[in-house]
Amino acid sequence: MMRVALLADTHGFLDPRIADLVADCDVAVHAGDIGGTDVLLSLQPRQQVIAIRGNNDVPEKWPAHERHVLEHLPRETRVPLPGGDLVVVHGDEPITVAERHRAFRRRYPHAKAVVYGHTHSQSIDRGAEPWILNPGAAGRTRTYGGPACLLLECGDQAWEIEAVQLPARKYPSLRTGPRRSDSSERLASGE
Repeated sequence: MMRVALLADTHGFLDPRIADLVADCDVAVHAGDIGGTDVLLSLQPRQQVIAIRGNNDVPEKWPAHERHVLEHLPRETRVPLPGGDLVVVHGDEPITVAERHRAFRRRYPHAKAVVYGHTHSQSIDRGAEPWILNPGAAGRTRTYGGPACLLLECGDQAWEIEAVQLPARKYPSLRTGPRRSDSSERLASGE
């Protein structure tokens, strides 16, 4: 059996508890809206990290010295796994979730599963093949209750999926640039 961590929508911050879960997996698959190379470097599965670009993985939203990485990230990919292929897309088409699931099943009929992100809402749809999977948000942006991922156990005969959602946790905000003095903060806020 191969153990695969499915995650998405980190937007520049990977919850360290999700990183710990990934470390116990063979492969990590990120379905876009990564937010920077720090996230990719924080993923330490036993074998490999596979990632695609999301609609927010654009040069103006990534640190300048990391933008060259975007050139190497595809918009979608197919991952051969024991028992079938996993298609990885971001899924940012402006359609309903039900329409998106139908569209993925039409577009990728030979896949065992399709994993996508974008909505930040965890979803497991095994009503037909391919399965349609959304791991939820693995960072701190719009986690809807806490950071989440999916853990896939795949073998030649069967696949099993486990949903993980961790309790929300407050993390300090990351401040970039020089800190303003108290007086300039009061002026900026109109006090």
